[in-house]
Amino acid sequence: MMRRARVTDLPAILALLADDPLGAAREDPADIARYRAAFDQIDADPAQLLAIAEVAGRVVGTLQLTFIPGLSRGGALRGQIEAVRVARDQRGAGLGRAMMDWAIAECRDRGCALVQLTTDRARPDAHRFYDGLGFVPSHLGYKLTLV
Repeated sequence: MMRRARVTDLPAILALLADDPLGAAREDPADIARYRAAFDQIDADPAQLLAIAEVAGRVVGTLQLTFIPGLSRGGALRGQIEAVRVARDQRGAGLGRAMMDWAIAECRDRGCALVQLTTDRARPDAHRFYDGLGFVPSHLGYKLTLV
């Protein structure tokens, strides 16, 4: 079951974000105050939707949707999917696909003309997953770390 994340879900979300080699190097779940401030900002913004997947009362997946208005494509609204994580013991059982289906439906319901995402080059399994969902690697993304 997918739902909007609540502040009480924050420790479980942080554990999911830190549960891979990339996340382990950049996340610090012990510094909860910093994440709480970010959560509050996300939760207050109607263009943001932090969601969790829950099975038997346990948070087993998370993703964040951002709805971006733009002038290109005739003023189209875009859905940006980020921070997709599935608990290790739930991988390969269809949860990731269900989460993405839910996210795409949410974007469609909000009137998005397209859905976009980026994925780290170091995640070939994720690349295959998104390819299988019909996403096309049509652009090259760049990032500049500021802090």
